[in-house]
Amino acid sequence: MPDNLAMRMFRDWSPSTVAAGFVAMLVGMTSSIALVFQAAQAFGASQAELSSWMWAIGIGIAVCSVGPSLWLRQPVMIAWSTPGAAVLAVAGGAAAAAGHGYDMAHAVGAFMVSAALILLCGVTGWFERLMNRIPMAIASALLAGVLARFGMQAFTAAQTQLGLVLAMLLSYLVGRQLWPRYAVPVTLLVAIAWVAGRGQLQWSAVHLALARPVFTWPAFSVSATLSLALPLFVVTMASQNLPGVAAIRTAGYTMPISPLISLTGLVTLVLAPFGGYALNLSAITAAICMGEQAHPDPGKRYTAAVACGLMYAVIGLFGAAVSGLLLAFPTELVAAIAGLALLGSIGGGLAAAMAQEDHREAATITFLVTLSGVTVAGIGSAFWGVLAGALALGVQHLSKRLKR
Repeated sequence: MPDNLAMRMFRDWSPSTVAAGFVAMLVGMTSSIALVFQAAQAFGASQAELSSWMWAIGIGIAVCSVGPSLWLRQPVMIAWSTPGAAVLAVAGGAAAAAGHGYDMAHAVGAFMVSAALILLCGVTGWFERLMNRIPMAIASALLAGVLARFGMQAFTAAQTQLGLVLAMLLSYLVGRQLWPRYAVPVTLLVAIAWVAGRGQLQWSAVHLALARPVFTWPAFSVSATLSLALPLFVVTMASQNLPGVAAIRTAGYTMPISPLISLTGLVTLVLAPFGGYALNLSAITAAICMGEQAHPDPGKRYTAAVACGLMYAVIGLFGAAVSGLLLAFPTELVAAIAGLALLGSIGGGLAAAMAQEDHREAATITFLVTLSGVTVAGIGSAFWGVLAGALALGVQHLSKRLKR
């Protein structure tokens, strides 16, 4: 790293950005790591291959987050495809139950086909041109709908951990008044102290071991392409990259979307033989690192993405050991800290979505459909929310033309 770049990085760094990066990593890891394990096991992954998947995903996220964030001085947040993992787990399990399960070689081949399609979308600019046609109100409503589900989980966690959630809420509210930039890390420390004092940290999940990449030579088939690659590609673009772009634009950043999509496709293509099944733009964790709580200066929030990416690199290197450490936290703690950290982004998204009266009804429909979590034909609610909002706008514009 050039000296001037390193000096700028250290000058822009702050405890709040590192804390935001940690919370983003914690939420990203613990909220869906089990799905990744299930996806790998659906293809008969060994313990060594499971560790290799963690290595590939961690290194891939680090490469795609740290480099672009430093270069652009904007928080480029990359994640693995959570709905993609769910699709792989279900499809792989269903095929195995039917007696014609896919082995790891065919799974890797499918990962590579999906990655090539994502790379094609980035190189041609098709996806960015599509996103440019979506009004800001619809994009903001989409983001608010995606994030609101996590906000709701922060309070539904009180059903099983009432004391913990109340302690976190009180800490957050007091922190917002006294130390606005550090409200979330203070809340997290209080939560960890609470569960540690009650012996609720599951240390048995921690096993020290370095991850070693395991290469699997890909095998390609029409069946795996149709059953694994195409669904993985569709849900990654519609359910992950679509709200990811919405998060970027709602936060006020202007990033080169097509090159970033190309980068995720290229890195996935390289890491697929080691278990890197799908990388994409993040929405949930991006909102954490792009919000005011990360840093009041938008130009310095990129250090939160860099910190998050470096933490993912550590996860990749230590694989199962770090994932076990993160899984030691109670699920209620993770749900609550995610929801509280996203409150500002949810409010901002709703405010932007409802700002223009002409777009308010369409934005409300987008928000509600996205929030519903409905899945049709294996495609998540983010896609259907945008489609419903676009339909509402189309009918509205057609009605105005007919009245003229």
